[in-house]
Amino acid sequence: MTFQELPKVELHLHHEGAAPPELIKQLAFEKKVDLSGIFTDDGGYAFQNFTHFLQVYEAATSVLQTPEDFARLTTAILENSSAQGVVYCETFLSPDFCGGADVSAWREYLAAIQEAADQAESAHGIVMRGIVTPIRHFGPERAKAAALCAAETAGDWIVGLGMGGDETQGHQGDFAYAFDMAREAGLRLTTHAGEFGGPQSVWEAVNDLRVERIGHGVRAVEDPKLVQELIARQITLEVCPGSNVALGLYPAITAHPIATLRDAGVNVTVSTDDPPFFHTSLTQEYENLAQAFAWGADDFRVLNKTAANAAFCDEKTRERVLKKLETN
Repeated sequence: MTFQELPKVELHLHHEGAAPPELIKQLAFEKKVDLSGIFTDDGGYAFQNFTHFLQVYEAATSVLQTPEDFARLTTAILENSSAQGVVYCETFLSPDFCGGADVSAWREYLAAIQEAADQAESAHGIVMRGIVTPIRHFGPERAKAAALCAAETAGDWIVGLGMGGDETQGHQGDFAYAFDMAREAGLRLTTHAGEFGGPQSVWEAVNDLRVERIGHGVRAVEDPKLVQELIARQITLEVCPGSNVALGLYPAITAHPIATLRDAGVNVTVSTDDPPFFHTSLTQEYENLAQAFAWGADDFRVLNKTAANAAFCDEKTRERVLKKLETN
């Protein structure tokens, strides 16, 4: 069996960040929006560093303006993911990009996204669930509006809250109100930390927001006490190796700490983050890790079982996913 054929679970995928450049170009053409300067000569996204990446990301998402646009995006994402062997994925959705974090407009966008996801599940067997995502550099007040959207639509499809954006802006605890609102609505919690913010941001996420998963989290390796805390609390890391290398966090995949964290006993999973931006796919991530750390199919089966058990879906869905993982 090839790595592409191996059934996979992905927990860290940004909906807008997974937009194929071809779709964004087509939408820009249809809407007469000038996106010159955000693409490379070979058609990919062009950025120089993390700050520039955020700017290009927001420019690209500016053409996603209607529920129908997001339905088309959802279809494209799930076709691509299914082709990589993904059987279950959780996607980060930002109400700020879906109706300006207005609950009524958000419901319309969400209905279109969910309908497209249901159609993809029928066509390809892939299951998607949504995690509402406040944008950190938009500030705590905007996060409250996003969290309200999450709380008002919490259920079988919207299963969590997870903050993205510029990790260097403010502190995790500044967003405690939004996370408390989501928690009270029964949503599960994750947040980006331990990427550019260092180990301290992971401590803040664990202690101030009381999350059960961490987006990235790899800088935790720099603090042995923190590593032990993650193990003790059974907090799962949503690791995106290709993203970390592409954004300059590590010089090469061989320098990435995922193997060190896994061998220490931390629950680690593998995801793509924003795959078109980083010229990657989940299959490519597996192949790179296999080459760097001599991991084989059995190693990835364990990682995928870890991911399935850390997923925010209901238990019936989890059982279905685990059964799919056992088929190969």
